[in-house]
Amino acid sequence: MLVDWLLTPLSGSALHHVEPWVAWHARAMVLAWGVLLPLGALAARYFKIAPGQDWPRELDNRLWWHAHRTLQYGGLGLAVVGVLAVAWQRDPALPAALWHARLGWLVMTLGLLQVLGGWLRGTKGGPTADTLRGDHYDMTLHRRVFERLHKSIGWLALALAFVAIGLGLLAADAPRWMPCLLGLWWMGLLLAALRLQRAGRCIDTYQAIWGPDPTHPGNATEPIGWGVHRPGHRESSAHRP
Repeated sequence: MLVDWLLTPLSGSALHHVEPWVAWHARAMVLAWGVLLPLGALAARYFKIAPGQDWPRELDNRLWWHAHRTLQYGGLGLAVVGVLAVAWQRDPALPAALWHARLGWLVMTLGLLQVLGGWLRGTKGGPTADTLRGDHYDMTLHRRVFERLHKSIGWLALALAFVAIGLGLLAADAPRWMPCLLGLWWMGLLLAALRLQRAGRCIDTYQAIWGPDPTHPGNATEPIGWGVHRPGHRESSAHRP
């Protein structure tokens, strides 16, 4: 029966048993890296202009920012709890468990670097700020480096986290329903991302905040990142002298 197959461990063994600390580590990491952090990444990529927002009359809708920050901080905080659950354990002997541990430490390092990079992203500036000049508004070298690193490291960390989770499920000889459910969830996220990408929802942060007016210095630069769309790019170019 399908139910029996789903409840059977990946190895086909009749029994599945893990220590409580392993179970709590797995729960924390799957919820963090498998659910919260991917949702936070999608919020930042596809919802800088909210559905129904009258852009460019309405600018700088921060709903995406609050969602991104809450999900990423919450996810990484939960991941730290997951690390503490296993930090005192000796290095595992099984290859899957060993590579899971090594990859896990790399993923956590990248995640914490993302937090540090966010704190060092520079000043904002712009017409609505106290000071017009700012790293983001002027798209200084500081800001451009931050955006390239933040986006690249973030997506790399998520990709490696998915692999680490898979290795962890294999090392724990998890019941088959777990990778099946996670696979369906990640497939759903991928399909949603593809649909949003095709719909042109991946909007450049700069134009989402300040609009397409060519007098804004950042509109003279190319957007950073793959597949990033500037809905006002042509209009801005047409009005340049």
